[in-house]
Amino acid sequence: MKQLLRTTDPTSIAFAKALLQGEGIDCFEMDVNMSVLEGSIGILPRRLMVHPDDHAEAEKVLTDNGIALEG
Repeated sequence: MKQLLRTTDPTSIAFAKALLQGEGIDCFEMDVNMSVLEGSIGILPRRLMVHPDDHAEAEKVLTDNGIALEG
């Protein structure tokens, strides 16, 4: 798995997941339980991971829809 998106904004993660699933790209959200443990105050980011073969296409889908990616 390769990191596609890292953010503390749960709405960005939900939107990104919906976009990727709509394009048939499997993704996995990591660090969900860590953000629950910290009390949902938003200091620990969540990561959205995709298969390395899908990474370039997934980046294009997100940037085309206005989601800024780091790096």
